Amino acid sequence: MPLLELLGIRAPIIQAPMAGVSSPAMAAAVANAGGLGSLGVGAMSVRQAQLAIGEFRRISSGPLNVNLFVHRPAMPDDRKQAAWLKRLAPEFARWGAQAPAALNEIYTSFLANDDMLDMLVAEQPKVVSFHFGLPRRDQIDRLHAAGIVLLASATSVQEAQAIETAGIDAIVAQGYEAGGHRGVFDPDAEDSRLGAMALTRLLVQSGKVPIIASGGIMDGAGIAAALALGASAAQLGTAFIATDESLADAGYRERLFASAAHETVMTRVISGRPARSLANEFTGWGAAVPDDAVPAYPIAYDAGKALNAVAKAAGQSGYGAHWAGQGAPLARSMSTQALMEALLAELHEARARLNQQEKR
Repeated sequence: MPLLELLGIRAPIIQAPMAGVSSPAMAAAVANAGGLGSLGVGAMSVRQAQLAIGEFRRISSGPLNVNLFVHRPAMPDDRKQAAWLKRLAPEFARWGAQAPAALNEIYTSFLANDDMLDMLVAEQPKVVSFHFGLPRRDQIDRLHAAGIVLLASATSVQEAQAIETAGIDAIVAQGYEAGGHRGVFDPDAEDSRLGAMALTRLLVQSGKVPIIASGGIMDGAGIAAALALGASAAQLGTAFIATDESLADAGYRERLFASAAHETVMTRVISGRPARSLANEFTGWGAAVPDDAVPAYPIAYDAGKALNAVAKAAGQSGYGAHWAGQGAPLARSMSTQALMEALLAELHEARARLNQQEKR
């Protein structure tokens, strides 16, 4: 079955499930325009996720993608965590605060969260997607038995092969230029750093399931390029950060339209996993920090969130998780509906231009 039909959408556009940025209103506007709206619930409790799904359904009857984190549960290292807090102490002191006395694993991996599984089976969103790896076989089987379409992110051919072997319905090919967390299964393994164009083409050629291109795609021309490479759809995240329905705060939006958009960096210091962010004070501080000094995800994120909170209270926005991809300079500020209309018009124009070129 073609991917668009499988997902229940008309347009080959998937709004990325950005935890902390995507909202039910954003996802609903995308779904109402014919695309696949998404909610990132990896940082939510089961009840919070259920309420977000309910809010989406109050304003849209379209398809919804619910995204989950399936990282390896963190292995606490008291010595490393104490050293990390000591290293961060001067940054806390800059903003008149003390570093926390201890750190916690603030997010539960879906691998260890069967209450979330039970809720999803009961709610039956159209799509459930996975980031950072794959769920257990029994989790996959229960979701499939509930009629849910499953997606998973891959950053390499090897990860894509594992996804296909697991029976997942389609693969999100996440290029190195994508904003937010790398979907790598093992954050400590060598990263091939494939860009979206190369990765998409490799997966289209080597696999049997539909491929969704992701990374640096900001407009209809980018979507058309992804489709021309053989992708069945494109996933856009950074393009939606500045929409009216986004949960991004004022500091985040301001940096998105400043020089920081031209200077995105891959960093671990904010969360403990490699993630692409707009350049800010935290990423600048972290440039000299070796990867092996950072505690495991999401334990490190506990410290990052605490530092961001005290800095924001003092009027400094430069310690946030300002996730954004390399296409950030192409961001636009408008409603999600208007952005979807623009993307579809640009896609139509790009396809028409390509058809004219082929006729010459």
